[in-house]
Amino acid sequence: MSPYEHEFRHMFAGLEKQIAQTDNPRHRAILKNYRLHALLEVSGRYEELLAPSMTVEQPHYRIHEGGKSLILDGMAEVVRFYRSLIEANAQVMWVGKQDIAVNDHGFSGELEFFEFVPGAMLGETAMFSSMRAGDDPGDVYLAKRTLAFYWPYDERCRLIGEHVYEDSASREFTRVDPADVISPARAAELLAPEIEKVLP
Repeated sequence: MSPYEHEFRHMFAGLEKQIAQTDNPRHRAILKNYRLHALLEVSGRYEELLAPSMTVEQPHYRIHEGGKSLILDGMAEVVRFYRSLIEANAQVMWVGKQDIAVNDHGFSGELEFFEFVPGAMLGETAMFSSMRAGDDPGDVYLAKRTLAFYWPYDERCRLIGEHVYEDSASREFTRVDPADVISPARAAELLAPEIEKVLP
């Protein structure tokens, strides 16, 4: 078993407490949408998080990392982005400590972000363009970073988009023993009970 599995599966324990303590129905719906969105994304089930009940028909993502910006305008571009993560075997990610403020327009905050990154991706993408490619492209690294973000929501509590900003100085990359990597299949298995969990 990977030593990361416990924190991976329980990444939203703190958020679930915040949801339980949130009295405003709209704010609670926004936080629940965020939680489910992230769990489905990491499980490779992006079609579900992009369903009309959860996301607007034309979402807009703005991701600023490594001194570069990635703008995804519209559903087709967002779908291609999620597919590219799956094809690169790079969708296994999770959050650590997070501080979230929610209001009628959406939520914002700062969090620790962890992600398994194939060595072949380092130096090639907008997210990791400032990193030198691994000596062995078959290696896997654990990326740890601090991200600030703002996610706006529409009147139906559906996600409009993601605005993500990386603190580049916080980046840490550690080569991981292959036995410790959580595979996409294992990630989906671990998160299935969390996705089915009914929150107040």
